[in-house]
Amino acid sequence: MLLKYRNFLRGLAVTWWGKAGVILTTSSFITFILFEAAHTLGLIRNAYIGLITYLLFPALFIIGLVLIPIGWYKYRKLRGLPTKRLLEEKFSSEDVQARSFGSRVFLTILLFTLINVVFITTAGMRMLHFMDQAHFCGTACHTVMNPEWVTYQQSPHARVKCVECHVGEGVGALINSKINGTRQMILAAFDAYHTPIPTPVHQLRPTRETCEKCHWPEKFYGRKIRTHVHYRTDSLSTTFYNTLILKIDAGNRDEKTGIHWHIGAHSTVLFTSVDDEQEEMITVKVLQKDSTWKEYTNTRLANRQVNYKKTRTMDCVDCHNRATHIYQDVEQAVDDLLYNGSIDRSMPNIKREALAAVSGNYPSQSAAMQGIEQHLNSFYMRQNPQPELQPQLAGAVAELQNIYNRNIHHQMKIDWGTYPSHLNHANGGGCFRCHNQNMRAEDDSFIRNECTLCHSFLAFEEQQPFRYLTPVAKDQPGYAMYEYLLQDALNSW
Repeated sequence: MLLKYRNFLRGLAVTWWGKAGVILTTSSFITFILFEAAHTLGLIRNAYIGLITYLLFPALFIIGLVLIPIGWYKYRKLRGLPTKRLLEEKFSSEDVQARSFGSRVFLTILLFTLINVVFITTAGMRMLHFMDQAHFCGTACHTVMNPEWVTYQQSPHARVKCVECHVGEGVGALINSKINGTRQMILAAFDAYHTPIPTPVHQLRPTRETCEKCHWPEKFYGRKIRTHVHYRTDSLSTTFYNTLILKIDAGNRDEKTGIHWHIGAHSTVLFTSVDDEQEEMITVKVLQKDSTWKEYTNTRLANRQVNYKKTRTMDCVDCHNRATHIYQDVEQAVDDLLYNGSIDRSMPNIKREALAAVSGNYPSQSAAMQGIEQHLNSFYMRQNPQPELQPQLAGAVAELQNIYNRNIHHQMKIDWGTYPSHLNHANGGGCFRCHNQNMRAEDDSFIRNECTLCHSFLAFEEQQPFRYLTPVAKDQPGYAMYEYLLQDALNSW
């Protein structure tokens, strides 16, 4: 059998074109099988080896298949003889003799054609499966995607495949994603990508086709209590609390009751933003109960030239823009370490010094690692040269270095605040992009922006998490504010 196969290949390899085709086809087929077996057995996990296995070898196989008929065409043109005569020269009379189902040469070619089709189909399916894995997305383009890979692995969606949000369902989405992926590979190969990478909100599928496969809009109702624990920058790193009652209702046709009203079944909000970046709004249009539109225009932009390409319908990701690749706020990152005990809060001034250490202007990751360690060591060894502090100090250094490596990536020009979250209104962003007194309608009304529109307070920078639920004496400073916030909290239920 092996001898017949070898003789058949020799018969096809009549020119250098044919020989090159036979070599490419045979070698790429055998190597693919070996690499696929190693990958199946878990011997190979590297994304670059996967690229070679599922992209390079099938491509070489197809190129080899194309070269073989080209070689035959050139050979026939050179000899000036019909194909049948040439076959009789290369193969025995038994091989080219006509039979009921065709000659042996014809049946052999048919058999190999079927094998080729099965091989190419299998390789293509394996390639698609491999490229759908989060490990491939995060590690194939290591420098470019490493920040997203690091944050993805520590996100609430770490068990959700990248393609389920970035691609969506359907053949059209698959084809578009592969075309876009090819473009990204070319940009990465020629070092022509943006740093930092822009957030791909414009390319994401509508959330009704992705997010809402798991997150049901029908469940956006009621209230949710959320307590945020923070620490002051005093010597004791004193704890204080912000406790909110979040109004998460989507509302109904007759009332606008909560945050998710913006994407509720009976609501439509359209907006335009400067350069389509969704950072500064130009106009906001809201569908009214009588089916008319009310438009608000940013008065701050009245004397400024602004550009935009499209009007966008408000979607989940316009607020939940960092649902997976979450880059922390520097102060919140330090507070989280103190809260979960990763850093010992008994160390004097630890909140202040930890914040200063990770906020330093370092030129590289290695410089940051050294700078964080030197900052804490120099401060505590100078202020409190106590040997018993060494274990806590070493632990604090390690934890701060870890959050720095998670959030800061010098190669991609990612620093604290490069990717802000729009889920809140820190630093004037998020909700306040639309909810501010500059967004005015023709009747001079503006989009409401009072605090109690979306949440009620049970504590605000207080030493107790539910301070406003406890009795307050009338002669105590701030009594009127306490009473107002308490009544608002009770009425929100």
